[in-house]
Amino acid sequence: MTEESKKGLAPLVHPNPWETLRQFTAARIALGRTGSSLPTEALLQFGLAHAQARDAVHLPFASVDLETPLHELGLSTLTVASAAPDRATYLCRPDLGRKLSIGSREILTHHASKPADLVLVVADGLSSKAVHRQAIPLITALLPYLQLLGLTLGPVVLAHQSRVALGDDIAEVMQAKAVAMLIGERPGLSSPDSLGIYMTWGPHTKRMESERNCISNVRPEGLDHPQAAFKLAWLLEQAFQRQLSGVNLKDESDNPALHNKVVPMFKLA
Repeated sequence: MTEESKKGLAPLVHPNPWETLRQFTAARIALGRTGSSLPTEALLQFGLAHAQARDAVHLPFASVDLETPLHELGLSTLTVASAAPDRATYLCRPDLGRKLSIGSREILTHHASKPADLVLVVADGLSSKAVHRQAIPLITALLPYLQLLGLTLGPVVLAHQSRVALGDDIAEVMQAKAVAMLIGERPGLSSPDSLGIYMTWGPHTKRMESERNCISNVRPEGLDHPQAAFKLAWLLEQAFQRQLSGVNLKDESDNPALHNKVVPMFKLA
C-alpha cells in the first residue's frame, strides 16, 4: 500500500491504465497526470524531446564525414548546395532548397559526361542527425541489390540545405535515369533521426510530388536498413521495367509472388 492509501488520501499522481502498452511503442502515451496536468517527469521528458528535435533541425551537415566511408565502399562523391545560402534562409524559403546554386550546377555539369542509371543523393533535409546515422548503413545494404540489377551508379551527391525536389534538379543535370534521395525527415518528438527515401523515375525539375515513391521512418527503431534497402531495390527494379514511379507504382514488395530478381537478402521474421 502507498502512504496515500494508508492515510485514506487520493494519490497525487494517477497512473494511466494504458501503462502496460508503453513497452510496445515510443509514442507519448500513458503519461499519467497530476490533477489536470502532466507529472513533472513527463513534462521534463517532453522538454528534452523537443530540444532534441530542434537540435536535429539546426545541426550542420558534416558531409565530409561521409566521404571516407563512401569511398571505402568504392563510391565517388560530389558535394553541392542548394540556392539557400544558409540554414536560416533554407528554413524560411523552401523554394530555394529545391534548386541548385549556380556553382553547384557548374560542378555537376562538369561531371555529367557519363550518364548513369541511378544517382544517390544524400541530403541534410530537416535532420542532419538522421543522415549521419542512417545513410551509410542503408547504402551498404543497397549496393548488393544494385549489383544484382546491373544498374550503373553515378557519384554519390552530398547536398547541403536540400529539399526533396533538389534531387530532381541534380539528376537532370547528371542525365540519370532515376534518382534516390536519402534525406533527413522532419524530426518527431520520439524520432529526431529518421531518414526518408524518395525515388523518382525520369527525374526533371517539373516533376510533381505524386511522381515519386517515398519510404519513410528509416532507422533501427522503425524500418531498419536491410528492409529499407530491399524496398528501394524492389521499387527501382519495377521503375526500370515499367518506366514510371509515384502513384502509378505501388509498393507491393511484401508480396513474394511479385518478386523477380530482387528478393530479401536478410532473414525474414
